[in-house]
Formats: sequence, C-alpha cells, structure tokens
Amino acid sequence: MNHGGPAGDDQPLTIEATHPPAVVLPDVGPVPPRRPRRRWRLWAALGAVLLVLSGGIPAVLLTGVLSDVEVGEPATAASPTENPTTIAARQVAERIAAQLDKQAAALLSGDRSGFLGIAANAARSDLRQRYAALRALRVTRWEARPSGLPTTAGKAGEWRLAVEFQYCFVVPDCRPSPLIVETRWRDGAEPRLLALGKSKPAPTVGDRANGQPGSLPWEVSALVTKTGKRTIVAVPPAYRHRLAGLSKRAEAAAKVADEYVVAGTKPDRYRIFYAGPKEWKRWYGGDHPKWSAGYAVNVGGGHYELVLAPDSFDYGPGLDTVLRHELAHAATLPEKRDYSDESSWWLVEGLAELAAADGQSVARYSGLSDTRRLVKGDWDGKLDTLAPDEDTSDAAVTGSYGIAYLAARYFLERFGEERLLAFAKVVLHDRRIPRQTSEEIFDESWASLHKECVAYIRGAVR
Repeated sequence: MNHGGPAGDDQPLTIEATHPPAVVLPDVGPVPPRRPRRRWRLWAALGAVLLVLSGGIPAVLLTGVLSDVEVGEPATAASPTENPTTIAARQVAERIAAQLDKQAAALLSGDRSGFLGIAANAARSDLRQRYAALRALRVTRWEARPSGLPTTAGKAGEWRLAVEFQYCFVVPDCRPSPLIVETRWRDGAEPRLLALGKSKPAPTVGDRANGQPGSLPWEVSALVTKTGKRTIVAVPPAYRHRLAGLSKRAEAAAKVADEYVVAGTKPDRYRIFYAGPKEWKRWYGGDHPKWSAGYAVNVGGGHYELVLAPDSFDYGPGLDTVLRHELAHAATLPEKRDYSDESSWWLVEGLAELAAADGQSVARYSGLSDTRRLVKGDWDGKLDTLAPDEDTSDAAVTGSYGIAYLAARYFLERFGEERLLAFAKVVLHDRRIPRQTSEEIFDESWASLHKECVAYIRGAVR
C-alpha cells in the first residue's frame, strides 16, 4: 500500500490500493455464446472471490468475505499529564470532528453547499462526485470521527488524520458499514479539508484480512441507481439503459437468496454494482483477470457488495445464475473473515450452487459432465479436501463445484432445508467441525453421513 507524500492544496491526497490475488470459481447456468476460461486463485488479502466463466457457461459466484474494519478510538479530553504536542493534537482533532459533524448533517439533509463548505477549493471537485454518488445510493446514515490523533503533514498548520466513516444505504437503522480513510487538513478555528483519500486494504495478519476493500464505487465514480424491495442496483451513467432490466433480475435473484438465510436475518438490501471497463479497473483495487465475470466483497456491518463485469450482459440467462449464486453467499455467510477454511469449502459453494440451480434437476446441472469426469477420476472421495487451488485444471474446478452441489443436494433431499441451514450455521457461523455437530443436527455420526453422501454423489454421475 503506497501513501502519497504531503501534497499542496491543488494536489489531492491519493492512496493506492494493493492488488491481492484472486479466487476463481466454476460455471453454472445456460450456455452463452462466449467461451471464456476459468481459473482458481485465492484473494488472500481481501478474502474476496471472483466470478469466472468456463466451458462456455457463465461462472457462478464468488465467496468473498472481508473482516470488520479495525478502528481507532475517538479523541477524548486531554489528561493533565500529557505533553503539549499531544494536547495540541487532541485540540486539532476536536476542531476537525466538529467540521465532520457539520458535513455529515449536510449530506443527510441534501445540502450540497454545506457538504462542500468544510473543504478548500482543491478538494471540492472530489467531494462533489462523492456527494452525488452517496445521494444516489440513498445514504441514510453517515457518521465520521477521528480515528486516533492527527500528525503534522510537513507544512506549518497542516495535519494528517485518519477518519472513520460509518454509513447506511436505503435503510436508516441498518448496521453501518465502516471504513477508514486518510485526510489532510489546514488548521484554524474551523479547519479546512485539503485532501480526502480513498479507502484502502489494511495488512493481512496470518490468514485474516483486518482491513477493508480498495476504492469503493461511490468514492471514485458517478452512479445512477434503482432501488427495489430487496436490492439496490447502481451503474455508471453511461449504462443507465441497463438499470431497469438489471434491477428486475436482481430482485428475482434476491427472492431465491432469501430462502437460504442461515442466521435468521435477511440482508436489509443486497447491494449490486455493474461496472463499465473503466470502473472495472478502479473499483475495489481493480486489476481483475480478463476472464472474471464479477466478484463479491464483504464491506463490514454484515453487508456484501457484488460487482458485475462489463461483459456480464453477454451471458444472457447465465447472468441470472450468477446473481442467484452470489446473492446466496450474502445470505449464507457470516460477516467475519475467518468464517471457513478449505475443509468447509464444499458447504459454502454447495449452498450457493443449490441457489444458482434454483430447483432444476441434477440432470440439467451444467457442470455435470466435468463432475462425472472428476468423480470417476482423481477425486479422493473426501469432501474436506475438495477445494481447488490455482494449479487445478478448468475441468477439475468445474467438477469440484459439481461435487459440492451434489453434496449439498444430498443433505437437502435427506434432511430438508431447515436442518441443512442449521448445519451450515454451526459449521460456518459458529466454527464447529462437522463431526462435532452431525449427531446434534442429523442424529447420525459424521463418518456414516459422509460415506452415504459420497455414495449419493457417485450414483448421481453414473
């Protein structure tokens, strides 16, 4: 992650996002006219998953999870024992906090002049774009506070400060999504904002991503939106002609995804963004593989955001499959980054594949031939080792998703939806391994169920 050095009033602060590796997934849905390839790579830094295409079929979804943002404490009253530099910094933070409160009130009331009023001229162009995009997304909550204390910016009277924002779209009482950005200010009785950074990924500790995604759509792009009962869909203005149709398809996919809610609470709105070529390279870090059809990322507060690739409308009915699969992830996965490991990959993807299939018969499953080839070939007969890696061939990736689909279907057919989702909750949300929960949920040992499940899979691909 690179931070720009001190900039003048006419040089907005820029914060470049790191570009993490990606995870690629398998195909589902009707065969579109194109035949892009699929590949599996892990987005270790963001924990996001890319949608890909393979074998001429639009890829299904992604599994992306991003942990809640770690935020600093707001400024508090100075202690008598603090040194003068710390006291001065706290006083600056308090003055900036008052300006941030004023700006938040202006945004929520639709007062653009007030929103821009806290900034120097050099920062106002960026703020105009953000204001318009946030209002288009129907921002209903916007809070800002200093995250820690400011530091000198290299010029007399100028300070750098990390600011935590929390926001909601459409629903006033939602659990807010948090992000932290770097800002630069000129101090005074009413400090002036000189530059506002973009959200950036934070470092990964072990296998846990502790930060947030790269630049969010509303930070860098103009947007037009349409809100439905269960979704909000946003597109760049050049693609407004696609907005109504995409919104209708997203609403249909959301009805399916709602049936897979694991923890009992439906997402307040599914957030869906369609990217043009320029936006595809900028949103959430950009630099996505040419063959990806989209990706999803957890932005905190229990919210997932889905981004569709520029050519995703070429997939015809396959776009509906992509939407169902992805929105099912938003319905089934917990908000924490460490929700699963490779041993539960089959359950994560199996549930999403069930949603994507939307009740179709096994015989109509688009990846059945590759699934048959893998089952009769190299598969070791274990669910907990099913997850592909970046060296896995395209056909084997598709087959792995097919096995996950059949495994989830076995549990659905034998035990019903209620117990399948209860099992998913204890494994994915409560982090308990199957052999600890099998008898509690299914009244049978995991060894016995695993054996029967594998037999079902083998029988389905004869």
